[in-house]
Order: sequence, then structure tokens, then C-alpha cells
Amino acid sequence: MDNLKKILIVDDEEHIIELIRFNLETNGYQVITANDGNEALKKIREEKPNLVILDLMLPSIDGIEICKILRKDEETEKLPIIMLTAKSEEIDMILGLEIGADDYITKPFSVRELLARIKAVLRRTQEIQEKRESVLKIGDIMIDIEKHEVTKKGKKIDLTLKEFELLRILSEKRGNVLTRNYLLDEIWGYNYFGDTRTVDVHIRHLRRKIEDDDKNPQYIQTIRGIGYKMK
Repeated sequence: MDNLKKILIVDDEEHIIELIRFNLETNGYQVITANDGNEALKKIREEKPNLVILDLMLPSIDGIEICKILRKDEETEKLPIIMLTAKSEEIDMILGLEIGADDYITKPFSVRELLARIKAVLRRTQEIQEKRESVLKIGDIMIDIEKHEVTKKGKKIDLTLKEFELLRILSEKRGNVLTRNYLLDEIWGYNYFGDTRTVDVHIRHLRRKIEDDDKNPQYIQTIRGIGYKMK
């Protein structure tokens, strides 16, 4: 099905665009491109890509702002986003993950790694979109897998795609300690290229949304040096 997937590359460096375009097309993807933020938003609305590779530093509107705009729009709130960052932009990378980017990759990057990330994000997105017929209840939190909705004491909680998947898998395996690498592999779909900070950032943001006091969590417990478990 990869040959049916349309990917938007957003970068103001033409050689980066051409490098990614060549390798994606060689691997059967349909590719569209944009050189700045305004053009990217226009292409997203018109072309409806399956995934966006988004550079952080862009003319007109930067990658962080684009991500915010997409996550506030009902039509694009679940659109998979892989951010491109320079190593010096770690703070921006963490912010990008917290506002809803699905993954990130630092420049310079290997084409093999980028292709692995793309395949993993697309696979996970497709699996999540498939219907499930179950409702999980953890304390006063209800997780409707089919509707992709989470409520606490009857009030809806807005979660990103990855936050929802983290909450789902922790809840399904509640009581079990899940390592960071396991969560990376199950939710992001890759292991070798994984960075466990990705898990920690998403857990931190998830706690802010579901815990009464995220500094003293009652749901998601940290198992020092190993990972996390749902109480």
C-alpha cells in the first residue's frame, strides 16, 4: 500500500527536498513539496497528504507554528508529522513532540533511517484508524478505543495520536512494567532507531492531561531505570 501514500516534504533547502524526494519516489511513495510555511499549509489543505516531513526552521511560518495550526484543525489533527531538526534545536524538538509531532529526525540523517521512520509512522497510523470494539476503564478514566475518545469523570480529554496510544497500551497491560524500548517499538514501530526521550516527553505530556497532580501521578507510575506501568 506504500505506493498509494502521498507525502509532503516541507523544507527551504532544495538539496534536502531533492534527496528525500528521490528516495521516497524510488520506494514507491507519491511526493509533493513546499518551500515555506504558507505554501505547506496550502498544499496540506489542497493535496491532503498521508504524512508530512516538516522542517523546523522555515520562512514565513516555522515548523512549530505549522504543527500547532494542524493540531487545532479537526481535519488535520491526526495527520502524521515527522519533524526535521538540527542537533542544536533539541529544545524545539521536545516542544514539537509535546504539541503533537509523531516523530523527529535530526540533520544530517541517513536515508535508511528516514524511510524506517516513515514506514513506522504510517503503519501505526493505519492500525490506529482500524476499528476496535472495546472500552477500557481505569479508575475514573474511560477509554473508548473505537471512538478514539478519552473521558475523565465524564469530561472529554483531548489527546494526540501518540498520547492516546500510550494510554491505551498502558491500560491494556495495566499492572505490567513496560520498558521504554517496548513502548517505542509498539507505538512508534521502530526499535533500533529509537530514542527513549520520545517516550518520556509523551508520558510527561499525558500525565498533565489525565492526572489531578502530574507531579504526584496516581495512574502512570515511573519504574526507575526501566519504564512505566499503569497502576
